[in-house]
Amino acid sequence: MPGPGVLTGSLSTRSATILRELVEHYLETGGPVGSRTLAHRLPVGLSPATIRNVMADLTEAGFLFSPHTSAGRLPTEKGLRLFVDGMLQFGSLTESERESIATSLEARGRSLEDTLAEASMMLSGLSQAASLVLAPKTEGTVKHIEFVALGGNRALVILVGSDGQVENRVIETPVGMPPSTLNEAANYLNARLTGRTLAELRTQVDQEMGADQTELDQLAAVVVASGLATWSDEGRSGTLIIRGQGHLLTDVTEIERLSTIQMLFERLEKHDAMLRLLELAEDSDGVRIFIGAESGLFGVSGMSMVVAPARNESNRIVGAIGVIGPTRINYGKIIPVIDYTARIIGQILG
Repeated sequence: MPGPGVLTGSLSTRSATILRELVEHYLETGGPVGSRTLAHRLPVGLSPATIRNVMADLTEAGFLFSPHTSAGRLPTEKGLRLFVDGMLQFGSLTESERESIATSLEARGRSLEDTLAEASMMLSGLSQAASLVLAPKTEGTVKHIEFVALGGNRALVILVGSDGQVENRVIETPVGMPPSTLNEAANYLNARLTGRTLAELRTQVDQEMGADQTELDQLAAVVVASGLATWSDEGRSGTLIIRGQGHLLTDVTEIERLSTIQMLFERLEKHDAMLRLLELAEDSDGVRIFIGAESGLFGVSGMSMVVAPARNESNRIVGAIGVIGPTRINYGKIIPVIDYTARIIGQILG
């Protein structure tokens, strides 16, 4: 049973004060803290014996743990979650800090990717952690689709975007298909293109085929489905820029820990990780903190991720930015930086 310092479902003022001071010491130093150190740091007069009793209660409740036989304690992920949810204090950026961030991200003739890389490097430098900047590939409307017979049961699918960009894919066609089938498939798709992106076109075609409302013969339906399938979502998810991976390797001596971090970055570069980052951003009104495996993006203990959505003037999400680092990253400092940078990136991508 927890002692009197821990209340059901919450902490007493004394317990909260001690937990907050202990976590802040951990964020500053990374090391365990004992009752005597806390007695000197606390603004209220408590004896080391009283503090030890409260720390024992917090340990039993799962908020603290002892890393070895010393009397010092460290916060658990549960304790850190309580701290960032209800005790974390962070200020706002000064006008000069805002101006510095905005100025560093000005286009100045740079490509979009160079600008995003600059944002990622800036975040990494300020947080001393690894940074992430994700800009999903925007999909414009489609102007025209054409099928050209190549012979040997193959055809070329030509897609022309409203911006004039042309993409080609080769598909297999049904054996014995007459040349008129390609025209029928193209006419069917082009009749439904007005103002639609490729994803929207796929959705409509899937609905019509599911309801058997296409009026296409069987061969033409196969060509339509094959033509659309050549443009899968794979590879169209956008750009993920990661900087500062080396910060996560500082003071890492355990081979197992090093391997885990390497696997984390391999995971981040995969398509589904980009989609997960966007999902996390879409679920966020502002900056969110994920401790340990909470994000579902990785299962690394001792690591935190802070992420924010980048929204344009219409409040539509056009990207995501964040940092990944040890659980003792300076949340109070980095949160306002991420929040403001996300707004600037939203304007750039808008």
